[in-house]
Amino acid sequence: MNIFKNATNYSLTTLLCITASSAFADFNFKGEGTLSYPTGITKPLNFGFAWNEKEQKFTIGKKSYSMEQVPDSYSIALAINKNEKTVWIQEFTKGFFEQFDWTIGGHRIQLKKEQFKNNVLGNYVLILDDNQYFFTSRAASLNIHFNNSGIKSISIDGVTKDFGTKK
Repeated sequence: MNIFKNATNYSLTTLLCITASSAFADFNFKGEGTLSYPTGITKPLNFGFAWNEKEQKFTIGKKSYSMEQVPDSYSIALAINKNEKTVWIQEFTKGFFEQFDWTIGGHRIQLKKEQFKNNVLGNYVLILDDNQYFFTSRAASLNIHFNNSGIKSISIDGVTKDFGTKK
């Protein structure tokens, strides 16, 4: 009988340890890519997200913030310049650029300029994991959704999906 009691206590202790260790779910997504400028110059893009449960710190790019839990989401605004030749994203760089290619947490996001038969705002196509989108106005936002394990999903506002009618 004593063996069963010890085995039960051991099992409960093991279960509690496993549960407690899984509560400390840290993640670190570096977020790497390139920015391309109208001059043809390309520069590295480094913008990621990290969570440290023990320190209760959430990192956005190079800045860390004290938080009790992982935020539900973070939005990145994309703004097309009035001349429709360049784009600005505050988190990526101080000035305007033309295109980007960014990989974050298993997702690939690209902003490309292409030539289209039909009128497309700025001749821009925004690509999220092989799905193409067009801007519906000069502003859009990438919404990064989180859970305790990291990036749960990415959605985009201010765009319409490419159904093959613009090419």
